[in-house]
Amino acid sequence: MRLRFLGKNTGSHQSPTLYASDRGTYVVQGWRVPDQPTLIEIPHPLLGFLERGTCLGTELHDTGHGTFTLTGEPLTDVEALAQMDIPPHEASVEVPIGKEVRRDVLTDG
Repeated sequence: MRLRFLGKNTGSHQSPTLYASDRGTYVVQGWRVPDQPTLIEIPHPLLGFLERGTCLGTELHDTGHGTFTLTGEPLTDVEALAQMDIPPHEASVEVPIGKEVRRDVLTDG
């Protein structure tokens, strides 16, 4: 799997990163959640790197402290992992690319 870097939210001991894959998915790198290999935590600003008109095709849960948790398939693709720098306290998951739903506001005219 080939990855295309979309963006990173860096800071002290932080490197959550977003990639698009050649399989039509997003690969999301975030902080590990203990004892839950399919769940990671990412900062809210990382979503700003999503491609226009898309969203993560998984449910996000707001933690209430500036981050979301999300689930996906743990990344095991050797080629993709070789393209990434993942510290021990982080993990990566693959999620579908969702399409944003447009909600027009109807007004009386």
